[in-house]
Amino acid sequence: MRNLTRNFLIGLLAAGASIAAAQDYPSKPVRLIDPYVPGGSTGVVARAVSAKFQDVTRQPMVVENKPGAGSNVGSELVARAPADGYTVLLGTSSLAINPALYKNMGFDPQKDLAPVVTLIRTPNVLAVNAALPVHSVNELIAYARAHPGELNYGSSGNGATNHMGMELFKSLAHVDIVHVPFKGGGEALTALLGGQTQVMFNPASTLVPHAKSGRIRIIAVGSTKRIEGIDAPPVADTLPGFESGVWFGLFAPAGTPPAVIAKLNADINASLRDPQVLSILKNAGMEAVGGSADDLKATLVTDTTRWANVVKGANIRIE
Repeated sequence: MRNLTRNFLIGLLAAGASIAAAQDYPSKPVRLIDPYVPGGSTGVVARAVSAKFQDVTRQPMVVENKPGAGSNVGSELVARAPADGYTVLLGTSSLAINPALYKNMGFDPQKDLAPVVTLIRTPNVLAVNAALPVHSVNELIAYARAHPGELNYGSSGNGATNHMGMELFKSLAHVDIVHVPFKGGGEALTALLGGQTQVMFNPASTLVPHAKSGRIRIIAVGSTKRIEGIDAPPVADTLPGFESGVWFGLFAPAGTPPAVIAKLNADINASLRDPQVLSILKNAGMEAVGGSADDLKATLVTDTTRWANVVKGANIRIE
């Protein structure tokens, strides 16, 4: 009985400490680790959210780029950081893809990171070089089946969401289209525009301007519903179950006090509702999401299983 009472009191003290920490949080600058090189889409989100976070909390959120190993370097840095809410990660869909790709990531996204809130979603769209005589998903499938191994598709690198999206497409459509990995999305897009590759999945914001100029043709969208401003149906209309897009989420080290997670979630949700932030994200082709920490956790768990099946089916591995 004495032990039970002692444990109960210890639990009360721990809960009280957590609540006190949350009431004071944040009392100093927060580090936001962007695990990619500067200048990409994660940078757009990081700048918009961090600026508004400071307005909401009166404490700065300092963005630090820590790229490497498909985002694993920066992600592991946060996974190993003190669990106090002052070092957080701008994680992406790669957290769900990489466990199946890498033999040793150095950390486990589901065990070593605590989901905080979903930041944005942006669907990939399916585009072809304008010289390819294809105007729909059915026509692409028919052409690929008639010319097995002759079409090339580019991606921003092994394990990238546009790589995984195309491998899922190939699996569902039963077609042979050759993967050409590049060192980034810019190089992959240049190859599509130049005709060195003929097919590509990529975020709508990068492809729409070139579709308007007539150099490429958008034939479908990776979301399960149509996208405003793009006259193309979902791939899922032809291949049920298909979905390809990118999500960004905020993560803290595992063990961060729940009250701190809740406070951080509330502050970021407030930032995402700001009209200026919404405008910045919309202009970049992104949809602000927000919601609960459990929502992000569910996305991570579901996508980890989904992409593991794709990776296994395509026999992809990165040492």
